[in-house]
Amino acid sequence: MTTQTPAPAPRLHRDRFTLTLDGVFVTWGWLLYSFNPSVPLLAAELGVSNAQAGLHGTAMAVGAVVAAALTPWTVLRLGRRAALAGAGVLIAVGIGLLTSGWTLPATLSGMVVVSVGGNVAVSAAQAGLVLHHGRTASAAVTEANGVGSGIGLLGPLAVGACVAAGWGWRPAVAVTAALALATAVAVRLLPEEGALRRPEVGVRARADQRGSRTGAAAAGRAVLASRWFLVAVVAALALENATTYWATDLVRDRTGAGAGIATATTAGLVAGMTLIRFVVGPLSLRVSPARLLTASFGVAIAGWAVLWTATSASVALAGLFLAGLGYGAQYPLGIALLLGAAGGATDAAQARATVGGGVAVGLAPFLLGALADAVGSHTAFLVVPVLAVVGGVAAVAGGRAWRRERPGVPVAAGEPA
Repeated sequence: MTTQTPAPAPRLHRDRFTLTLDGVFVTWGWLLYSFNPSVPLLAAELGVSNAQAGLHGTAMAVGAVVAAALTPWTVLRLGRRAALAGAGVLIAVGIGLLTSGWTLPATLSGMVVVSVGGNVAVSAAQAGLVLHHGRTASAAVTEANGVGSGIGLLGPLAVGACVAAGWGWRPAVAVTAALALATAVAVRLLPEEGALRRPEVGVRARADQRGSRTGAAAAGRAVLASRWFLVAVVAALALENATTYWATDLVRDRTGAGAGIATATTAGLVAGMTLIRFVVGPLSLRVSPARLLTASFGVAIAGWAVLWTATSASVALAGLFLAGLGYGAQYPLGIALLLGAAGGATDAAQARATVGGGVAVGLAPFLLGALADAVGSHTAFLVVPVLAVVGGVAAVAGGRAWRRERPGVPVAAGEPA
């Protein structure tokens, strides 16, 4: 009797396209991990409540909804390369408005512009990576997010250093503009081919005619799986943004740490997120990404428990690091699974994820801030494990739905439909 040697796991090919698009995630990671921990500092600076400061998450949601409608149209009409380059310029303009504003309406307006540019860039880049890499899409998307959070790790440290030096949070956040413009230039230098190819006029016309039919067919093949993975993505984004917005406030209240030290502890969360992304990316080519996604929500709950009970900055830092090991796997695995279940409607699926994520980003920080105003940040943080349970249940259900809808096809993000 002969035995068959198992087929080797596919390997991720890091080409120029992949490395350049990683710049999109570097830019967005720096923004999230430098600005989000700065929100309590902005609230004190402008003399507004936590709930009012949490409206910056709502502003991001508004931008995400606009971007969700804009991205598929822009990619189809102008091509992915033009969409990515233009989005980088828009990010830089928004950062200028955000960091030069000294009233709440001014900073909120800047955040809307930043969010439109950032979400167009991330949406176009993630869909491009999935189309470019196919079977290894989960590793490509996870690694790209890992690179972004790895550079973003310096964001909270930069904010803490700027605050300690008496400069405030603005100089650290302003670095985002330089990263955005550099990425835009690098993208423009890429050849307009493959996933960056600009559709011809006839192709665009036929795509318009077939768009609804393609989307309906893809939805029919994986409707339940894609819906469940969308819930997991929304839960993951709500967890991440609620924590990065208000963990600084929780650490200050529970440990008595100063503003600079409390803000810098957020780096523990980003460090955990970065580390796990470089581990789980290659691992997702050997272990079901849906199972890894489920496990990540359990790790997030463990990290929350350490953070929530901490009374010293060092223990809070450890809790944030552990939570980051869970958080870091959730979004990239969830989005790669969602896009992998979309069949030929990749950009449309990304648009739905952008809308859902925008709602999460808009509501979670605002609601947690409002709860913190009412009952204190410690009690308000009980929302975090609830969100993690929702995400874990959705990941399990998504994996089961995939197996029912695609019998015999492994639950592997990026698997061809």
